[in-house]
Amino acid sequence: MADQIVNKVAESGLISLDLEQWYPRQPIALFDIKDHLFMGMIVKEKEFRESLKQTDWSVYKDKAVAITCSADAIIPVWAYMLLASYLQPMATDLFMGSEEELRKHLFLKNINAADLSTYQDQRVIIKGCGDTPIGEFAYIETTKRLLPIVKTLMYGEPCSTVPVYKKPR
Repeated sequence: MADQIVNKVAESGLISLDLEQWYPRQPIALFDIKDHLFMGMIVKEKEFRESLKQTDWSVYKDKAVAITCSADAIIPVWAYMLLASYLQPMATDLFMGSEEELRKHLFLKNINAADLSTYQDQRVIIKGCGDTPIGEFAYIETTKRLLPIVKTLMYGEPCSTVPVYKKPR
């Protein structure tokens, strides 16, 4: 009789959670206010409004847009509001900051919108490595969401885990 190969990982009841599933995949665009400033550094209302009217807003359609200003300029609050009034009908999301900060914002939004009910009272491993760079912030946010519901939480791969949390009995 031949020895049967037993997959102990499959029989362990561990659930592997890959954070890449929540990594934002939508297209991202950057809107730099600097390009609409008088002499690249001053908001003059009339010129600013005219510049926005001349902008092809369709390039932002169905994209998450990061609004930034690469010039060292003081931008009045109404200018951001005016800009949002043009972008909002086109964009899927608006964010004040860099593209990297927008990606982080979208990632956190996806994590917080995720249905975690399948992890209730389960032994969960948050996958530790992959092709997509996952920031520490995503692991912290996921841990915060999972702690109240999981039986145990680990980090790594099923063959080599680091225990993080075990629900008290």
